[in-house]
Amino acid sequence: MSPRKLVRTVRFHELGGPEVLTIDSLASPSLQATDVRIAVKAVGLNRADAMFRRGNYIEKADFPSRIGYEASGIVIEIGEEVDHLRLGDEVCIVPQMGLSQNGCYAEEIVVPSEYVALKPAGLTFAEGAAAWMQYLTAYGALVEIANVQKGDAVLITAASSSVGLAAIQIVNSLGGIPIATTLTGAKKAAVLKAGAAHVIATQEPLLDSLRSILGVNNLKIAFDAVGGPQIAEIAEAMSPEGTIIVHGALSPETTPFPLKIALRKSLTVRGYVFTEVIKDIERFRRAKQFIHSGLSEGTLKPVIDRSFKFEEIVAAHHYLESNQQIGKIVVVLD
Repeated sequence: MSPRKLVRTVRFHELGGPEVLTIDSLASPSLQATDVRIAVKAVGLNRADAMFRRGNYIEKADFPSRIGYEASGIVIEIGEEVDHLRLGDEVCIVPQMGLSQNGCYAEEIVVPSEYVALKPAGLTFAEGAAAWMQYLTAYGALVEIANVQKGDAVLITAASSSVGLAAIQIVNSLGGIPIATTLTGAKKAAVLKAGAAHVIATQEPLLDSLRSILGVNNLKIAFDAVGGPQIAEIAEAMSPEGTIIVHGALSPETTPFPLKIALRKSLTVRGYVFTEVIKDIERFRRAKQFIHSGLSEGTLKPVIDRSFKFEEIVAAHHYLESNQQIGKIVVVLD
């Protein structure tokens, strides 16, 4: 038996900053009956990747650890029980759990076929690698949980992130009113251009700004990536029986539970991660249909901030942690 091909794969052997990332040569993994082998053309970076690398994420690394939730590429081998994909298909990887073993930062990856979606013809490989984590995260919260309806006002925090921009697009596609926040006023124009109806810089008084835009008790849904003390202001701005969905913890400060406000207004305040969708067969099916349709029709369009080469993975992660970006950072392979 000839030796298996060596594949350049990004891993890290200890927790830390971007410098802990290394490019290792690993034997190409074997293919199971329901798997697909993909030659990777682009990889999408997420804030979760940086948190995972530093040990601050919901998943913990098993060293030496792979990394990366999403990618795009070309199918080069198919398991014997896979009947919905063909050699040469251009595909996207839908995020799955198990980053240490299943990370996508590699020249070639093997993926269970249920986590492989055809790339719409109108998308580049970079856009295909930038799509699924952001839209899957926003979809689960805004469609499956909040059930956004026409005319609903929706607060979207950290809106210049890829998930924030995805949320703006989804809210607009559903006829809602996306109200965005950014850390500073420097990104306001870009977020407005991306489709937000209003943008608030978080140095501004959040509660006063929301009330000046909406009046009192007219904010039905909040999709929050930040947490921290501003949860109390968001709660105070909510309409009775409103829903606050917290999907991130960007604030280093403690997040208080706004008990008295929640009682007074009968609020729902709940945590959320995208795995709620992929663990539920029907939700996952609906999500894939919604996202693929939106990408094909153009109502959902990934925003690429900057691309790096595979060999520049450390620099790409430095840029990821700089918070300069508006949209997605991708790494492209030849």
